[in-house]
Amino acid sequence: MEEFDIAIIGSGPGGYVAAIRSAQLGYKTALIEKYGTLGGTCTNVGCIPAKALLDSTHHYSDAMKNFSRHGIEFSDVKLNFEQLYKRKGEVVRKNTQGLEFLMKKNKITVLRGTASFISSKQVRIVHADSEETLIRSKKYIIATGSKPATIAGVAIDKERIITSTEALDMKKKPQSIAIIGGGVIGVEMASIFNRIGTKVTILEYADNLIANMDRELGSAMAKILAKQGVEIRLEQAVFKAENLGDMAKVYFRSKQGGQEELIADYVLVAVGRKAFTADLGLENTDVALNTGGTIRVNELLETDQEGIYAIGDVIGGAMLAHKAEEEAIFVIERIDGQKPHIDYNRIPSVVYTWPEAASVGATEEELQKKGIAYQVGRFPFSANARARAGMDEEGFAKVLSDPKYGELLGVHVIGARAADLIAQAVTGLEYEVTAKDMASICYAHPTYSEVMKEAYRISSGEASINI
Repeated sequence: MEEFDIAIIGSGPGGYVAAIRSAQLGYKTALIEKYGTLGGTCTNVGCIPAKALLDSTHHYSDAMKNFSRHGIEFSDVKLNFEQLYKRKGEVVRKNTQGLEFLMKKNKITVLRGTASFISSKQVRIVHADSEETLIRSKKYIIATGSKPATIAGVAIDKERIITSTEALDMKKKPQSIAIIGGGVIGVEMASIFNRIGTKVTILEYADNLIANMDRELGSAMAKILAKQGVEIRLEQAVFKAENLGDMAKVYFRSKQGGQEELIADYVLVAVGRKAFTADLGLENTDVALNTGGTIRVNELLETDQEGIYAIGDVIGGAMLAHKAEEEAIFVIERIDGQKPHIDYNRIPSVVYTWPEAASVGATEEELQKKGIAYQVGRFPFSANARARAGMDEEGFAKVLSDPKYGELLGVHVIGARAADLIAQAVTGLEYEVTAKDMASICYAHPTYSEVMKEAYRISSGEASINI
């Protein structure tokens, strides 16, 4: 029975980062993965393939709708759906190959198979050929991630009633698709298919899109997507979906109680994800679950079983790859005797539609609920010279700051390259920089970042001075 210092179950962003950091610090490390490729959901059927398709469809949409305004004209623009998905596969393959290289470079033992605890110190790994391997480890990290969730009355059959996993592996372009859920996954999937000419309808239970972000971002997102051609039905309670063979039907009720039906090629369920803890043998340890099915951990991310930790989606919170990565480094360095920290209020969220939406810190609604005073600085992309030059004038930057000391409380952006712009705001919040100081530093002109500068300036009580 081989023994390790640290063994990690699951090779997603949390798992592989934990393995690499563990090996860097000199620990004998094992990484256990039940699927054929490393990288977990994010790399294989989530973040990375979705971004590849979002980028490809963005180019296609630009060619169809915007190139002529730039003076670029084509006699004919065609969509090669097969190549669209083939390129996505190539992107995924390069990323997974990169992870395999990093495992070898850092001398990490990769064990392929399904892991389950025999005891708090021993794990059985069942390989694809049914052979078994037993290992012992001083410390374990559970990083098994999550799987798509659904709602009562909607059974996912992976044929006509699908999740984002199946949507990212289609063989031909659907003519229509109904998406249950208007959160991050829902609006990103809506963007991909709407851009290639699929009729897209979003059915959202809440009264706003991307409901976990600042309300203004969701309102702006709804207007932008509607303008792009996505049909958005808010305050709709879906209660049933059925496979009709070559189509699918979804049933839903409005807030007023009226019942409706919608037939589409596919019904895509995008109502969130749930922690994956099945068949881990947790009953053979003292690891406990919370009411919602996530693994219970303390402030050090250690479970109720001493020596077993858990990170990422499996412990709940924001289900973000970069949150899992931060937790991975936190746990490994804590095991190593270091003193890292995580402030979950400093972890950004991003929606990769176009324009993008990004957020960090408190929303306006959260501050109002807590009775915290704040000042708002809002500046539109339409007033920014770089945005005009790039024909990316939709959206705004919104800065919330403390009226007394000027400390940043939250930053919310919807606009071109918001995903990259938000990193600067994370720095400001992390190091408690004031809005006035964020506005006083020099920004290159003309850049999209100047939208941020002006929002900081306005939030600190000064007038905008630039375009």
